[in-house]
Amino acid sequence: MQNNKLLFGSTIGIIGGGQLGRMMTTAAKHMGYRVIVLDPTPDCPTAQVADDQIVAAYDDLDAVKQLSERSDVVTYEFENVDLTAAQILEDKGILPQGANSLKVTQDRELEKKAMVESSQPVAEFAIVTSEQELKDAANKIGYPSVAKTCRGGYDGKGQVKLTNESDLQEAAEMLESADRLIIEKWVPFDKEISIVFTRSAAGEISYFPVAENIHRDHILHATIAPARVSESIAAKAKQAAKAIAETIGVVGTFAIEMFVTGEEILINELAPRPHNSGHYTIEACNVSQFEQHIRAICGLPLAPVFSHGGAVMFNLLGKDVEPFFTRLDEVGTAHLHMYGKEENKPLRKMGHATFIGDNAINIYHDLVEKKIIEEN
Repeated sequence: MQNNKLLFGSTIGIIGGGQLGRMMTTAAKHMGYRVIVLDPTPDCPTAQVADDQIVAAYDDLDAVKQLSERSDVVTYEFENVDLTAAQILEDKGILPQGANSLKVTQDRELEKKAMVESSQPVAEFAIVTSEQELKDAANKIGYPSVAKTCRGGYDGKGQVKLTNESDLQEAAEMLESADRLIIEKWVPFDKEISIVFTRSAAGEISYFPVAENIHRDHILHATIAPARVSESIAAKAKQAAKAIAETIGVVGTFAIEMFVTGEEILINELAPRPHNSGHYTIEACNVSQFEQHIRAICGLPLAPVFSHGGAVMFNLLGKDVEPFFTRLDEVGTAHLHMYGKEENKPLRKMGHATFIGDNAINIYHDLVEKKIIEEN
């Protein structure tokens, strides 16, 4: 065994026990690794398929130390990992992704600066720390725009759309509980796309097909892969991914969300881990985003990526589960993934279903016609 490679029998520690960790673990177990997860919820989705669990808060440094002592390598399934914990793991040489990707993606100001430093197109933005700066920025950028907290927030939480000056009060109230806000120009886009890719510690990058994303109430509803975009847009997405990955020093699977307007892209958000819009890769590609991630963090060669055809992935929120499963005879070709979450909440991601075929557009239109997914 080469010193820079961790082969079967090694132990992978995962911080975070949700569905991404679960699918990461499934891939790792197929490859012969042992997995231990750190998560505060006993029998969390990842723990159900892992070898062991440390039940503790993510910022419990004693628990993080225990995880480090029991793992040959450590990764994470979400970006809000405690930075002190991440730095401890990096200093021990067992966090290949490093702490910098986390630091950048935890903070929208740093994230935007990384995009700019990478010479990638972004919507006009400003960072504000006072109510007066908020008003000045909104007037300069114009309406509509959007105010977001620089830290925290997901699936539409921690943001306010500014359609006119009357909306500034809600943004000002959000600013009171946050140290900064980012004000961004509202982008009238044609499509939302994402590029999921994996980068090795040596700098090798493999790309999955660019995906088109349909959101409902700020939550990903469905993903179409490959996206209904031109070869030019797909090439720009890959070029942007390469530039940003090299600027930040990405290792592992990473995702970038973008807006498409005509033949131009605008970078929106970064995710330093496998992504919801990459779930289709499990069935639609020869290697999944999760297996590539395990390969990257364990120092194995990345597999060349091939697509088997078209795919549509549909998120099963709590409110969708019963209606979907009552129609299983109609959707019998779906590949089902349920996450093992104990409590079903209407807007909670409980699982997903992926439909595979020769042509993603035909699959999409069939699902819309059957009213399985909503048309975009």
